[in-house]
Amino acid sequence: MKSLIIGAAGFVGAYAIRQLSEKGEVHAAKLPQEQIAADCKALCTVHDLDILDAEATAALLNAIQPDCILHLAAQSSVALSWKKPQLTADINIKGTVNLLEAARMLPEQPRILLIGSGEEYGALRPEQIPVREDTPLHPANVYAATKAAAEQFAQLYVRAYGMEIVTVRAFNHFGPGQRPDFVAADFCRQAAEIECGLHEPVIRTGNLSAKRDFTDVRDIVRAYALLLEKGRAGAVYNVGSGKAIAVSDILAMIREQCRVPFAVETDPAKLRPVDVPVIAADITALQADTGWSPQISAAQTVSDMLEDARRLLKEQA
Repeated sequence: MKSLIIGAAGFVGAYAIRQLSEKGEVHAAKLPQEQIAADCKALCTVHDLDILDAEATAALLNAIQPDCILHLAAQSSVALSWKKPQLTADINIKGTVNLLEAARMLPEQPRILLIGSGEEYGALRPEQIPVREDTPLHPANVYAATKAAAEQFAQLYVRAYGMEIVTVRAFNHFGPGQRPDFVAADFCRQAAEIECGLHEPVIRTGNLSAKRDFTDVRDIVRAYALLLEKGRAGAVYNVGSGKAIAVSDILAMIREQCRVPFAVETDPAKLRPVDVPVIAADITALQADTGWSPQISAAQTVSDMLEDARRLLKEQA
């Protein structure tokens, strides 16, 4: 199987390269200024690509002729989406349409796994949780709105052109290497800096009461690989752990593993204009069609992330 990963330099990209390299040839597309993880370079062929350039996107797909495409390229920060809505819409909607058009014109159309978000559901009533894929979408932030729009384009291309597109609504995933503008990575970075005496013993947080469906990124990419193989064209799949964890519980796990005590303060800058209280996925469809289930506990993920944050600080010292 010849795979093409779009957005391969992002957080999930390195894990996807490692996962899909077990299945065959992997091509990894990234922005020119980005870098592929060092340990992944031997596992793939690297290409520079800006998906906002429609001609360049078409040329790359023509050159590779992939059997399948994993579309990870996105502006995926909810906080940044409020600050830069135009950029978020360009990358997440226009970039996706450029990719779909390029794939549509290939002699042999590839299977595409399009990655959306559990944020698309918006505010949910208690009786809707865990949320099913047939639940109406009510995006509550800019990022979620762009992902819902991209998903609609994918469904249109399936109906109009018979393309093999499988859509995912991925819930919160985390793990070593995640940027510190995501909550667990932010907490782990702050904790590691406190341990090293680089930060006062205070972790600054946003909304700790929010509950999210957190899944280790290594489990997430296993699900993606299975969906590329077994997912039903035109279907939408929730990908998550199937249960909600409070952000305060993630912080408690970090507190248990941090080598020094710390206080907690709310940082108004980390609060979102609109926040959804609880999100959790019904993963019945995913499990029925692929047999997937999560294998790595949240506590283990937090431990690995904290160790990664400590390692990075040592390398920077």
